[in-house]
Amino acid sequence: MTKKNQFWKGMLLGAIAGGALSLLDKDTREAMKENVKRTSGMVGYIVRHPDELSEKVKGTAAKLKSTFETVSEDISFITEKVEELRELTPQVTEILKETKETFIEQDEDENLNIVLGKEK
Repeated sequence: MTKKNQFWKGMLLGAIAGGALSLLDKDTREAMKENVKRTSGMVGYIVRHPDELSEKVKGTAAKLKSTFETVSEDISFITEKVEELRELTPQVTEILKETKETFIEQDEDENLNIVLGKEK
């Protein structure tokens, strides 16, 4: 277990050393300085106005809940329509078969009438 602790300790020290070495570059230092100022400003604002953050979180949660409910309703509607189509498809297939048979019979009757000389 000691080796595992040393591994993580070495990782942490390596990260700190790498970060410190990267700060030798002036552009990196300036960018980090701006990031720290911006972040500390946001943290300070949140500490001074916790109710505002709480309201934003509640508002976001309400929007997510509303969106979830809308999507659930839409999925239910689509599922219902798919079920209706499943029930309707065999009926439509039967109607199409009957229609085809009727046309075939009519065509056969017309052909028979032509052969028999009973044209319309």
